[in-house]
Amino acid sequence: MSALTLTPRALYEEVAELLRQRIFRRELEPGSWIDEMKLAEEYGISRTPLREALKVLAAEGLVTMKVRRGAYVTEVSEQDLADVYHLLALLESDAAGVVAARATDAERDDLRRLHTELAAAARPGHVDRELFFAINERFHMRLLAIANNRWRDQMVADLRKVMKLNRHNSLLKSGRIGESLKEHRAIMDAIEARDAEAAAVRMRAHFANGLEAAT
Repeated sequence: MSALTLTPRALYEEVAELLRQRIFRRELEPGSWIDEMKLAEEYGISRTPLREALKVLAAEGLVTMKVRRGAYVTEVSEQDLADVYHLLALLESDAAGVVAARATDAERDDLRRLHTELAAAARPGHVDRELFFAINERFHMRLLAIANNRWRDQMVADLRKVMKLNRHNSLLKSGRIGESLKEHRAIMDAIEARDAEAAAVRMRAHFANGLEAAT
């Protein structure tokens, strides 16, 4: 197999991103052992940057390092998932309240456009789960950006990486995409009404329902 061409940024960061995407695509399954020698050969690199990349993914919770056994893709237990959703609900409901209270008209327009795209991806008979998930994430990230708290953003980014390990389960539950869209509509209604309390409550409900669908 020919070596991949890597970009000029720090080699271990590039390798970490390549592995991260393979984990999200389930090319590296939860619980599976990561063959360092095979990957180093595939990428045409030494094991040193590969091990640095694995340390990055371990810090994000995507990889678990086991003494004398190597690196494994993290398996997310029901308790892990419940903990992640609980924290995301706290952080993102707070952000939704801030956005409802403070967002400019232009920022509300951004969220409205993303919600419209989300609805298009969920059209009955033409549901695109992968597109829905991608737009859903963009909506949440834009909401967080508007709320403008970089410390919260950093925590949410790490938690969402762990959540992605289980994302297919929640998307495949019958009727979940339609329910999620309705929840987004309710959040948008609260934001447009500048009702901070309602926006926070509806965002918490959105995560509670997402957790139920994921377990």
